[in-house]
Order: sequence, then C-alpha cells, then structure tokens
Amino acid sequence: MGGRPMFVLAEDTERTQGRDAQQSNISAGKAVSEAVRTTLGPRGMDKMLVTDTGDVTITNDGATILNTMDIEHPAAQMIVEVAEAQEDEVGDGTTTAAVLAGELLSKAESLLDDDVHPTTIVEGYAEARDIALDAIDGLVLDEELTDDLLKQVAESSMTGKGTGDVTTEKLAEEVVRAVRHAEGDEGVVRDNVRVHTQTGGSSSATELVEGVISEAEPVHANMLRVVEDATIAVVDEQFGVREANIDAEYSVESVDQLTAAMDAEDRELREYADALADAGVDVVFSTDSIDDRPAAYLADAGLLAFENVADDEARAIASATGASRTSKVEDIEEADLGRAETVRVRTFAGEDLAFVEGGAAAQAVTMLVRGGTEHVVDELERALSDALDVVTAALDSGGVVAGAGATEIVVADRVREEAASIEGRKQLAVEAFADAVDVLPRTLAENTGMDPIDGLVDLRAENDEREGRAGIIATGQHGEIGDPVESGVLDPAAVKREAFESATEAATMIARIDDVIAAE
Repeated sequence: MGGRPMFVLAEDTERTQGRDAQQSNISAGKAVSEAVRTTLGPRGMDKMLVTDTGDVTITNDGATILNTMDIEHPAAQMIVEVAEAQEDEVGDGTTTAAVLAGELLSKAESLLDDDVHPTTIVEGYAEARDIALDAIDGLVLDEELTDDLLKQVAESSMTGKGTGDVTTEKLAEEVVRAVRHAEGDEGVVRDNVRVHTQTGGSSSATELVEGVISEAEPVHANMLRVVEDATIAVVDEQFGVREANIDAEYSVESVDQLTAAMDAEDRELREYADALADAGVDVVFSTDSIDDRPAAYLADAGLLAFENVADDEARAIASATGASRTSKVEDIEEADLGRAETVRVRTFAGEDLAFVEGGAAAQAVTMLVRGGTEHVVDELERALSDALDVVTAALDSGGVVAGAGATEIVVADRVREEAASIEGRKQLAVEAFADAVDVLPRTLAENTGMDPIDGLVDLRAENDEREGRAGIIATGQHGEIGDPVESGVLDPAAVKREAFESATEAATMIARIDDVIAAE
C-alpha cells in the first residue's frame, strides 16, 4: 500500500469507541430513567410535557412521558422502547421497567470501572433475571381471582393518577364489569373493551355502555334518534351519483331529455333507500359520504344513517352486531346484517354520538369517559386503559402478587441468596442486579415522603418477619410499612415478569456496545 492510509468510513463519520462509547450510552440511558423515576408509585409526581406546537400534557404515566419526550440519543431511545414493549405486552409497569433498566445500567457502569468484562455482566444479569422470574412465580397469591380481588388490582393501577372528581373505587368497579363482560371461554377479548373520551360534564359522569360508541352523526335532521331492535348494515360505499370510468360528454337538446336525465339520476339515488328498506335494514353505517339527496330519501324511508364512520369504529360495530361489511348496498344479503337492541343518538356539549347497544354477536363494551377539560379526560383515559390492561393480564397471564415494593424486596433477597453459589466475577454481576432491584422500593419510599435509606432498611426487616408480605403503603400524604395484601395493593404477576425481562434485555444490550459509528 506504500504507507498510504486507507479510509473505510466517510470523512464526516463520527466514531466513539471503547470506554467512551460505553460511558456515553450508559449516561444517556440513566438520564431517561431518572426523568421518570419521581413518577413511580401512588405518590409519584406529575410531569408537564410541552410540544413544539404548544400542546400541553400533564401526566405521571411513564409510557406517555417517554413517548412525548423528544429523545435523539440511540441508547436513550432503547429505554423508551423498553417502556413501549411493556405497554404493548401488559399495559402497565412502564415506569418500573424504565427505572429498573436505568439502575441496571448504573450498576453495570460500576462493574465496568472495576474491570468486569461486559460479557460477564451480561451473563450475570441473565442468570439473575431467571432467578427473579422464578421468585415472582413463587409469590403469586394462591387465591381465586374474584371480582373484589380484581377491583383491588384495578384500583392499585389507578392510585396516584388523575381521575377528576370520581373515586378510583368507583372506576375500578366499572373496569371489572367491562372486563368480565368481554371474558369468554378462551379468556378476555381485550379488543372488545373500548374507551371513548368526551369533553364536557364531570368525571363522575363516566359510564359503562354495553355496546359501541361512534362519533358519526345522523346525515339528516329528520331521521329518528332512537331505533329499537335494530337491523344494521355496515357498508363501504359512497351514497351518490355513480361516476363513469371513462370521460364522456352528453348532448342535451331538449327539456324532455334534461327531465329524463334528472329522473334517471333521481331513481339511481332512490335505489339506496329502496335497497336498504327491501333488505329490512333500520340503521346503516357508511365509512364513506352520503350526499344530501340520498340522505333525504333514507330519512323518508324511516332509516337512520351515519356517514364517514371511522374504520376502527366500523370494525367494532360490525363485530359487536354480527354484521359483515359490504362494498355495495345492492349486494346486501340477510347474512350481512347485524342486530342490536338499541341504536340511539345522544348529544354531549353540542356533539352527537351514536350508541349501538346490546349487540348480537360479541360482548363489546365501551367506557364513556367524561371530564371538564381535555387534560382531565386524557389522563382519565390513560388511567382506565391501564386498569383494563392489568385486570386482563391478571385473568389471562398468571394471577397477582403483592404490590407496594413487597415483591421486589423478596426478589432482591432471593437473587442475593443465589449469588453466593455462583463462582467467579459473574457473582458480582448477580449481586449488582439485586442491588439494582432495590431502587424500586427505595423510590417508592422516597416518593411517599419517607427517608429512602431508612425506609428500605425497615422494609427488609419487616419483610423477614412477615414472610414477604411487607410493602410501602401510602397513607394520606405519607408512607408506612404494611401488608400490601391486607391493604388491597396488588399487581398482576405478568407486569412484574415483563418489567424484569424487558429492563434486563435493554440494559445488557446497551452494556455490550463498545463502538458507536454515526454518520453526520
């Protein structure tokens, strides 16, 4: 090569290697974790998130916070993906997963400073994770998942979140009713439980509707507002004059020709109402538009019609009523029609909503969330969605465990015990994993006003005496050591498992990176 340098990367490529790369990635991950740490638990603080367009969100929901933050660092983005995976899988525990991932990175940083190889850290963390998961399985309460127990699970997930002027106890009752309604022989069909927000009115007006709600409005003022024992059609067709597929010009030379053309067009528009009436349809939902003249003919025929129905709403209505979506009105058959006990139009703050209740095919329910402002209904929607997810997870994915940090204390102790039997430097990583888990009960204690160190020490002592049934219980504005099960603080075991798995995966992935190559 004659001593000439070889350039493999472009001149504007930025490259960070070795310890500098590890330090940068770990610091970024820790920073994201620290951003949500103070929101953990029933006394966690809220964050105000302001977008570049001025939209404001006030919440302590970890997934919402991380998704709204404008994060560019790739390692930090991996922590966001931890929260997203947690949200997608079990619907709750996003803050727990993010905080644990950040603490695992912090402990890994100390191990790297002590010349422990990243591969050793990864192997130790993986072994500690397996011990933790076994410990969680052993802590599942051997109790039947009654409605009362599920209400405690739902209420625990909503405690500390904004619910307006309605109590978490009342909301938990509605959540359990909704999930039970959607429960079948093969478990809960989560898609059959929807949440619909409507600004206006107090949060206490939130209600459970046994059916589907659509934002579509009647297409004509003279249409009925209530239809009992309704036969329903869901179509994907525009109600209007059909356009030709080719460009054509028509020459009209007399009034009679013009009248004939208009009569033909009128007959075509009337065919929509005639075809639906002949099929026995009472209510039609169209995902496309309905022109004024066909709308008038539908009203004259006594039909209730809705246009521009959102695709997800159309799917839900079809599923709930047993209807099949059709592309043309003229092709509708008896088997395509659905049934509902009632279709009614209700008005909220000047806006009409369509309620399809008592569907014939599926156990669809909708929680109608009310609130005086958008901030209130948005936060209430997040709280209810989390509650629905955790109740579903408890029923479908392996029961419940004690909350309030009790499970984490037992897991940390179990990992420390097992670490003694592990040889070599890997033992250091397993012990570091146990120390990282302590961040969760320590943060709970801190966020309830307790001294975090004293709270953790007292919790460990009480945990030994109560055989794993001691946690940080929020009472008033302070916290104290108590029995989470007696206090009704319960979490789905699936939430804990997913948090440990996703946090460990992200931390080990970041710890293994020793070279960052970025194009400018």
